[in-house]
Amino acid sequence: MPKKKVAVAMSGGVDSSLAAFLLKDADYDVSGFHIKLWADPNYKNNISVLEQTCKSLDIPLYKLNLEAEFQKLVIDDFCQEYRLGRTPNPCIICNQRVKFGLLLSRVLEMGADYFATGHYAQIKYLSTGYSLLKAADSTRDQTYFLYTLGQRELKHLLFPLGALYKVEVRRLAAEVGLITSSQLDSRDICFIPDSNYRAFIAEHITLEPGDIIDTSSKILGKHDGLALYTVGQRQGLGLSSNERLYVLKLDTTGNRLVVGTRDQLLSTRLIASKLSWVSGKPPSELNNITAKIRYQSPEVPAKLYINDGTAEIEFLTPQSAITPGQAIVFYRGDEVLGGGIIENKEPPR
Repeated sequence: MPKKKVAVAMSGGVDSSLAAFLLKDADYDVSGFHIKLWADPNYKNNISVLEQTCKSLDIPLYKLNLEAEFQKLVIDDFCQEYRLGRTPNPCIICNQRVKFGLLLSRVLEMGADYFATGHYAQIKYLSTGYSLLKAADSTRDQTYFLYTLGQRELKHLLFPLGALYKVEVRRLAAEVGLITSSQLDSRDICFIPDSNYRAFIAEHITLEPGDIIDTSSKILGKHDGLALYTVGQRQGLGLSSNERLYVLKLDTTGNRLVVGTRDQLLSTRLIASKLSWVSGKPPSELNNITAKIRYQSPEVPAKLYINDGTAEIEFLTPQSAITPGQAIVFYRGDEVLGGGIIENKEPPR
């Protein structure tokens, strides 16, 4: 019987390198795929490391240039969301539209049976279909960024690192001689490698200064352009006050930045749209659900009400800095149910 063909998305880092090794060791026919997404100044060095890795693994490496597609599908969307006064998560959009959209389709067209990445997540097949589960290493779990995966994608995906802890990944990579074993992890948004969001936004978006107001519409100062701020922000407001003030809302209609106290950041409800469900449909049982309103937030118990493609989420405890444009992801235990994009928050009733 011929070996199953697996295309591995390879960035040049330790995670994707070990994923390729593990799959080859499991007797798959492995090929590496690298996608160039933007004008990375470190591209030549990364490619050199990647080429050495693939040579040591004795697997072919295919290089695809998707810069134009990435610009249109991710960067342009990122900028547009900021123009609308929202705070997007480009990693989720990239996964949905590029890695598990364009690239997955491309490798399947080229004859691959499976597509694998170095994400920390797990897939399980049941009689009812495929489930997306959290990684064994809770400190590395990346399912928040993968909630848009559905049955069409999951049946072709492999996540070889899902059952491993990061320390095991580095140890195994060193044991088998991968040159990437000691590389530092990348945490920044790739196309803003220096994390200077304000400079990037100022370069790509026309900024219009306006008023900073409190919740009673009293003018407190001036802002430099709404796109430079996000809900929950405290630093960089340039205000003098006897109490700490935070961004509560970006009022794009009046070009006003609304600020208030930490208590005013709290809310127990939100509305989400663009819902995506791993199973292909909303869960029939809406009990025992937890939710995350951003990647670094803890999961908290939530009540979920679904109506005509939108969802109202009610939290048992108030949540701080609910931010339009960010994703909310729903879980039941270790299983990812799906998620959506936060549209607005509602004050406690």
